[in-house]
Amino acid sequence: MQNILSGIRVLDCSIAMAGPFAAQRMGDMGADVVKVEPVTGEWQRHAPAGGATGNEVCVSFLALNRNKRSLAIDLKSPEGRALLLEMVKDADVFLQNYRPGVAERLGVDYATLSAINPRLIYVSMSGYGEDGPYRFYPGQDLLLQGMSGAMLSAGIDGAPPSPAGQYLVDAITAYSAFEGALAALFHRERTGEGQLVQVNMLDAITTIQMQELSVFTVGNKPQSRSAEPHAHSYIRAPYGVFATADGYMTLAMAPYAKLAELFDDPFFATLDDQRDGWAMRDEIFAKVRENLLERTTAEWLAAMRERDIWAGPVYGYAELVDDPQIAHNGTFVEYDHRTEGRVKVPGFPIRFSKTPSTIERGAPLVGEHSRDVLREAGVDEARIDALIAAGVVKQHA
Repeated sequence: MQNILSGIRVLDCSIAMAGPFAAQRMGDMGADVVKVEPVTGEWQRHAPAGGATGNEVCVSFLALNRNKRSLAIDLKSPEGRALLLEMVKDADVFLQNYRPGVAERLGVDYATLSAINPRLIYVSMSGYGEDGPYRFYPGQDLLLQGMSGAMLSAGIDGAPPSPAGQYLVDAITAYSAFEGALAALFHRERTGEGQLVQVNMLDAITTIQMQELSVFTVGNKPQSRSAEPHAHSYIRAPYGVFATADGYMTLAMAPYAKLAELFDDPFFATLDDQRDGWAMRDEIFAKVRENLLERTTAEWLAAMRERDIWAGPVYGYAELVDDPQIAHNGTFVEYDHRTEGRVKVPGFPIRFSKTPSTIERGAPLVGEHSRDVLREAGVDEARIDALIAAGVVKQHA
């Protein structure tokens, strides 16, 4: 079976999370993704998230680099750069997230590569943009979360801003790059021309706040946090995480008539959903919190679902992995890795009826596919042997 991106060759020269994640999505859909990394291995191989080093492949690298082949070459050497330029001739997508100016110094900038292959889709990712006053600032997830304004859309007024529990900016930027690459490939199918696609983390995290920022800029509503830990400054009470008799639960915008019945509390019966939901936000939050302490999470969820009140559990990863809907969806996939054994990881968020995503290979070892990739690019065996002997190319033992 041909996958939806079968026949597309991607040269992934990116590091860390955002770039590799974008390239992995293309690999999941069948693209031949060649991870071009230094002979010492990509940075993420040596910076394991959570200290999870694995056997030979650290878990953070494993998570972001399945369905890729590794070509380990020294791009700072003339021979290594020449090899990459040869491969560009037959590539469809080139993806990089170098610091501004590095691509030009390496001779792999868009102008250079598009002259070699005018059909090339060149995806360039940066922290703040290719130019401008912040172009050399470090594009790290937490720094961009702080700059985005999002941390002040939730929580208690006067309390420290709270970051997301995920690498949110990296993930959103990855999906923006993935989306841009697919759109450019579609354009090329219709016109035959490649193009430059630029994505930056600052714009990515800003534009996903389309609704919040429009409420601020068009509706002139201030971003005001509450005295209670309300979950979003632009949504009426109750909206947040609440303690119960045995844990926590979420509750979102419940109609006050239903809360009056649920809690048997006349306070809620007198309230107007829209008017009082804003004017009495802290008082309503406190009243809901007081009532929810009386029963367990399971008891409250059962009672709320009977009344069509929007509520849910608060999971840790242990509960998430064992959730029956997660199991039904097949959200996690398992496969055998050459050095890490049987692994269970998040799978494919996009489902195709005729061209489903698959795992053809796990995250590669450093240079595991160098010889195969160069052979396919037309490099003869004697030259490959000489490049490996010179240290320009690494072939994993």
